[in-house]
Amino acid sequence: MPTGITSNELWLIAPELIITLFACLALVVDIVAGRGRGRWTALFCLTGIGFALISTGILYSEHHGSERAAFYRMVAVDDYAIFFKFLFLIAAALTILISVRYLDVERHQSGEFYALIMFAVLGMMFMASGTDLLSLYVSLELMAIAVYVLVGYLRNDRKSNEAAIKYFLLGAFSSGIMLYGISLFYGAAASTNLSDISAAVVELTAEGQPMRYLLLIALVLMAAGMCFKIAAVPFHMWAPDAYEGAPTPVTAFMSVAVKAASFAMFTRIFLDGFGAMRYLPGGLPGWALILGIAAAVTITWGNIAATTQKNVKRLLAYSSIGHAGYLLLGLVAGNRTGYTGILIYLLVYTFMNLGAWTVIIALRREGIAGDEVEDLNGLVHKAPALAVFMLVFLLALAGIPPTAGFIGKYYIFLALIEAGSVESNPWMYALAVLAVLMTAVAIYYYYTIVKAMFLTDSDAKIAVEPTRVQWSVAAAAFVLTIGMGVLPQFFINRSVEAARRFQVYPQRPQAAPTPARSTAPQTGQLRQRDNGTNEN
Repeated sequence: MPTGITSNELWLIAPELIITLFACLALVVDIVAGRGRGRWTALFCLTGIGFALISTGILYSEHHGSERAAFYRMVAVDDYAIFFKFLFLIAAALTILISVRYLDVERHQSGEFYALIMFAVLGMMFMASGTDLLSLYVSLELMAIAVYVLVGYLRNDRKSNEAAIKYFLLGAFSSGIMLYGISLFYGAAASTNLSDISAAVVELTAEGQPMRYLLLIALVLMAAGMCFKIAAVPFHMWAPDAYEGAPTPVTAFMSVAVKAASFAMFTRIFLDGFGAMRYLPGGLPGWALILGIAAAVTITWGNIAATTQKNVKRLLAYSSIGHAGYLLLGLVAGNRTGYTGILIYLLVYTFMNLGAWTVIIALRREGIAGDEVEDLNGLVHKAPALAVFMLVFLLALAGIPPTAGFIGKYYIFLALIEAGSVESNPWMYALAVLAVLMTAVAIYYYYTIVKAMFLTDSDAKIAVEPTRVQWSVAAAAFVLTIGMGVLPQFFINRSVEAARRFQVYPQRPQAAPTPARSTAPQTGQLRQRDNGTNEN
């Protein structure tokens, strides 16, 4: 076994190294260009993202269909990680593009904004490729700290400051919960590597093993920490305030990239590390039941709460909470259709949601925030193309064919039906029915925006004049939202490839074999560290 880091391992993280280099240099470019000339830094960061995309494409061509571990099994390069790296980089590029004009209007044009986005993307990329709880946790915190600062970026805005404080305090609390769960898993499995934990929990959760109660507590703590990151009920309290108070481009970035990164980490941990705990013997609840309840409550509350909102940012925040519940259902289903559904859902959600936020940002003008539902009154007369774009994005968010949103929800619903059929479990069917009913509720509150744009006259006669870049981003998102719905096969194939690495665990709890005395811990005894295989 090599004792140092090789050039081959460094090449496996070339996209991350490129982002790191450009993120650090962006701070220097900001100083050289001068305050208030952040457009140069934005262009510089876009160049770095372009190079990172090229290197990611090369990695895909070299390692497509295989998995390469590096840095003592702390990270891995596989189709799953590469899928998300493409997603994060594209989301970051679009966020930077729609931020330039917004920051000019807010008079907060500064290069540090774009550098923070780059650092957040760096954490996200490692969250997708991490295979060790410690590397995943550090990556999560790198992303989170950058986003905390971005939420409070408008220093003279009290809402922005309040949102950042709330997000930071609750985020720190959830990180502590997750870290405690990590420590319990380490104490039980003597390793933080996901493959080692997966092998250990098979033995430690067998019926009659006292350690399984400790692992159940650790599982609940990990689930609670991750549910906060994806804004699942009851850990969603931060989302509406953070979405409303943050600069709108940051809100867009949080709603797609941060959510996708959190789900990338969530899925890898629970399938690669805790897969054997999907069901637990002896009547103990596994994570399928825990996450199923969380998903049902999240879908219900997110969609119902959205119906009362008059602020578009808060409405889309509760909508995002509801979508987190739908995504959890793909994990609960526990089959390849569900895994594929998570990936295709996150992919299409990125473009339809970023498109919707681009329209909201285009409404921002001097003296008009543009984030109230009434600010969209009569948009069809002021900017007909933007109104049509927004209509399509809302239809996609509701899951109406032939938009891309229908493809994502179709796979989630199909996964639940397949799971219910395989294990003859009626609660899977019940979850599918609930998800369909809540989709009807979502159509209602999305209609309030459509009504404002097309059926309500505006008292204000101020023209809406989006920039050429905003037009381009909205048009690109519109084309992709329709294109992925009409011709989805290419994107489905990429999602299937990325999801193929995950194992499909038994749908029903099965009695585990009695572990051998030489490997199973006794009462009150922890597993001993194996210096030859578990050192990181």
